Parts: sequence; structure tokens; C-alpha cells
Amino acid sequence: MCNSQIRIQEFIDAEVEKVWTYYNEPNHIVNWNFADPSWHCSSAENNLSVGGTYKARMEAKDGSFGFDFEAVFTEISKGKSFTYEFGGRTATVEFNDMGGQTEVIITFDPEEENPIEMQQEGWQAILTNFKNYTENH
Repeated sequence: MCNSQIRIQEFIDAEVEKVWTYYNEPNHIVNWNFADPSWHCSSAENNLSVGGTYKARMEAKDGSFGFDFEAVFTEISKGKSFTYEFGGRTATVEFNDMGGQTEVIITFDPEEENPIEMQQEGWQAILTNFKNYTENH
């Protein structure tokens, strides 16, 4: 396992409260949680509490492939950050109030099956999709 985490970020033109809500509520998650327009997030559940689970179903729109992403929250600082564990790896999402703008930083453990660049690009594409959705809704 690689020891260094991957880090991605976006600056979102919205107050931190809105960004936190849009990132964590299932009715919003299904609208942005995919890396490519040929995919969609068909369902999401989020029990945002320590020990609670996050579940999202990602599927190709043509039905050719899909997978479930499931994580368990290990730390939560409401409105500021959370950490979750998934498949023996961890990820932390930080929400930094920049006064009318919010910086979102995600750091996560890479997996071993795919190149680091591919993982970084995939997670960044999802975060950019989140930025676009949040700023336009």
C-alpha cells in the first residue's frame, strides 16, 4: 500500500453551510456524485454520525457497469470536516469557510489497482461536478 495520500481541492462560490448540506444530503448527492456525464448516481444514503454509513450507487447510464461505494464515518466536526473508512482506506473531507466561498479539500488513501493519476483525476472530476452543481442550484 502506498503511504502517501492523494489530495484534491476546489473553491466553491457558496457559503460553507450550503456546501456542507449539498455534499451530505442524499437528495443532492445523487445529482453530482459521478465523474463523467455518461454515469449517474442512482441512489445515496447518508447517516452522518460516527459509526454511521454512507452508501452510493454509481452506474453507467447505458447499464453496462455499476458499483456500490460504502463507507463508515470515523470522525465528524459538523460543518468543518469528516473522515470515513472504506475498504481498508480512509478519506477526509474538509470544508474551509473563505467568507462567501468554501474551499473543499479531500485527502484519501490510494488503492493499488489503478494509477495514482487516474484516481486523482476521477476524484477531482467528481469534486468539480459537485462544485458546478452547488454553484448552479
